[in-house]
Amino acid sequence: MINSQDIKKGTCIRFNGKLYFCVDFQHVKPGKGNTFMRVTLKSIVDGRTLEHRFDISEKLEDVRVERRQYQYLYKEGDDFIFMNQEDYEQIPLNRELITGVDFLKEGDVCEVVFDTSTETVLYAELPIKTVLEVTYTEPGEKGNTATNAMKDATVETGAVVKVPLFINTGDKIRIDTRTGEYTERV
Repeated sequence: MINSQDIKKGTCIRFNGKLYFCVDFQHVKPGKGNTFMRVTLKSIVDGRTLEHRFDISEKLEDVRVERRQYQYLYKEGDDFIFMNQEDYEQIPLNRELITGVDFLKEGDVCEVVFDTSTETVLYAELPIKTVLEVTYTEPGEKGNTATNAMKDATVETGAVVKVPLFINTGDKIRIDTRTGEYTERV
């Protein structure tokens, strides 16, 4: 248990039976009344954000989390098989637990977040940016770049990304895995 005044960014708590990460917090001292904490929480399960106000003396159940490096090996049915980098243990993860799963390719190293008290996987996170090869896109027309026009491109993982007109099949591009947006040509 921790006091609400001890909550910081990245703290994981159990609130109303669900697990949340603290995204933002503010210590508020109004002119009248008691001091309180205004906290923005992000649900681990569905990613929704929630703003809540805690009294300064309120006790919260903190959850100890641990981040471990795992390498993606292959897909088996609906599960994605990951291997621990230290002891070579393999674990299956469901698609819903992986952020940016559409940009996951074999050999990628991800951070898997565990609840240390129960040793259950909370979620897996890809690196923020990844480099993928464009496997198919319509050719861009010369002189058609006056506007910020975009076209569809299919990358090696099968995901479709909006890219500028000058990107061609075979080019390598950097993608933000959180939003699925093109950032630059590599």
